[in-house]
Amino acid sequence: MVRVFIPGDTTACALGANEVAAEILRQAQQRGLEVEVIRNGSRGAFWLEPLLEIDSDHGRLAFGQVSVDDVFELFEAGFPRPCEHETYLGKVADIEWLERQDRLTFARAGLTDPTSLEDYKKHGGYKGLKQALKMSPAEIVDEVTRSGLRGRGGAAFPTGIKWNTVLNTPADQKYVAANADEGDSGTFADRLLMEADPYQLIEGMTICAMAVGASQGYIYLRSEYPKALMILEQAINTAREANLLGDDIGASGRDFDIEVRVGAGAYICGEETSMLESLEGKRGLVRFKPPLPAIEGLFGKPTVVNNVLTLGAVSTVLAEGASHYEDYGCGRSRGTLTVQLAGNIRRGGLVEIPFGTSLRTLVEDFGGGTASGRPARAIQVGGPLGAYLPASQWDTPLDYESMSEVGAMLGHGGVVVFDDSVDMLEQARFAMEFCALESCGKCTPCRIGSVRGVELLDKIGIGDERSANMDLLEELCETLDGGSLCAMGGLTPMPVRSAVKYFPEDFERGLEDL
Repeated sequence: MVRVFIPGDTTACALGANEVAAEILRQAQQRGLEVEVIRNGSRGAFWLEPLLEIDSDHGRLAFGQVSVDDVFELFEAGFPRPCEHETYLGKVADIEWLERQDRLTFARAGLTDPTSLEDYKKHGGYKGLKQALKMSPAEIVDEVTRSGLRGRGGAAFPTGIKWNTVLNTPADQKYVAANADEGDSGTFADRLLMEADPYQLIEGMTICAMAVGASQGYIYLRSEYPKALMILEQAINTAREANLLGDDIGASGRDFDIEVRVGAGAYICGEETSMLESLEGKRGLVRFKPPLPAIEGLFGKPTVVNNVLTLGAVSTVLAEGASHYEDYGCGRSRGTLTVQLAGNIRRGGLVEIPFGTSLRTLVEDFGGGTASGRPARAIQVGGPLGAYLPASQWDTPLDYESMSEVGAMLGHGGVVVFDDSVDMLEQARFAMEFCALESCGKCTPCRIGSVRGVELLDKIGIGDERSANMDLLEELCETLDGGSLCAMGGLTPMPVRSAVKYFPEDFERGLEDL
């Protein structure tokens, strides 16, 4: 029987993967062929989806951007055996876009059946937890600290320091909370990991629990991810049945279980304290800090709050060792960076590369330039509150310190490309409007300042007292930056200021230009 792999993740399905899978089964049945269709996770090469793969004596062979209409022709050409067709891409391992990446966190993505625990273990899964169960909590924390792993959710706080705080805070109950409320525009890495390799998140959370002494974990999942919810719940149940969650994990005498909680569509709940409020059944409002969640977090108990990618990377650190992970990257940015290419881009998808790769290399070599074919003008890095960077900044290395030096941030690794038809005043306005819509409303600078920002940019857009209003806009940005309770308001000035700094001509038009 020939095995045919067709991704079952959200993006692939949106591009027709379900229909292609059904047509393959129909064609095989009509021809009396034995075919097993496996719904694997996507490799993140969304520009090639639906991406079919078949087993062969030479490894996995790929057919890219296969439509329902292509299936009949494929079978006529000899599918599911290796055959010549315009969608044939050769060996998956030889696809340059994938070959040039350094995949640690996403090494299994697209390779396995996401819900198969056997598949996960066969490809190195649970090796990290096996190592962790031989170590003391302090030794696990030390290993994570030495790896240089920093939070992948945007703040880039050293993971080991956070874990050490929770470990050394006495309490009768501790928690691990995975922040899967991935709300930034142009980001999808958390979703892809949960849909393509869910056991990696489960393993990472379990290792964390062993390190800090937590007995309960929560995955706070955004409501727009129903497929991830289904896959996570299936994987969690399977892990429980295999004694990899629940009481006395692996006969270690240590207990830990995980529950998935679904959010209600509030962007602000991506902020860790708002997420904790929501997990407690309250309205998602930002908390004052201190106390830090690591000391008084969920239900007032010490809590590790980490992003999905951070916890996913932990399994690699424990499986391969701190030095192996630290060997990737540069400076204080260690390991690999997971970038999501989106917007006006020809080859969109997920790219995992060492820190230090330039933005230009990422967008031009991996992304292939704009989808429209027009020159790229601006690239926003770090989500809707990240800076807009012009061509003069595209040789900036993608690491935390280098991006900070040019007034930008990596955030969650979202990269959105705009061609030369973009209006940067409109993009600045979008940032203020986004803040106004998504603010939790707890602090005045964010709640009121963002509304005033939209009004100011509308006046500037029609040339109304442009100079005075530009000065007032900068004063407003200073207030948001210095007076907001959390990063929602504090970061809103970043895209606005970058648009003004690098694209001033878009702010100089008057009524006669409209």
